[in-house]
Amino acid sequence: MRLTQGTFSFLPDLTDEQITAQIEYCLKQGWAVSIEYTDDPHPRNTYWEMFGIPMFDLRDAAGILKEINACRATFPRHYIKVNAFDATRGVESLRLSFIVQRPENEPGFGLVREEGPGRQVRYTVRSYATERPEGERY
Repeated sequence: MRLTQGTFSFLPDLTDEQITAQIEYCLKQGWAVSIEYTDDPHPRNTYWEMFGIPMFDLRDAAGILKEINACRATFPRHYIKVNAFDATRGVESLRLSFIVQRPENEPGFGLVREEGPGRQVRYTVRSYATERPEGERY
């Protein structure tokens, strides 16, 4: 199952040249770029781990791609995404977010049904990846 979160998630994986083009666009807009990674891709897991610090002062797409590659080398079996923030209005707003790496095997999600009092039924989405401990998921 292919995880579809963020911009471009329904397209084939971006090449490094395409990633660089997107980063250059972000930098031309004056947006700050950051890199995040996770091994728990649940749709409601919005708090991925940050790789390094946000690159507010870096204005070179090649430098950001170098950081992406460092993250790939450090976490070869994790999801990695790039975020671009716009702080022009005094409040940082996420303008662009896209996945730049995914694990070879994406285990997907299961639908868990829970019956409550009366006829109440609740459904929850659970990531198969979380069946194993953190660090051993992929």
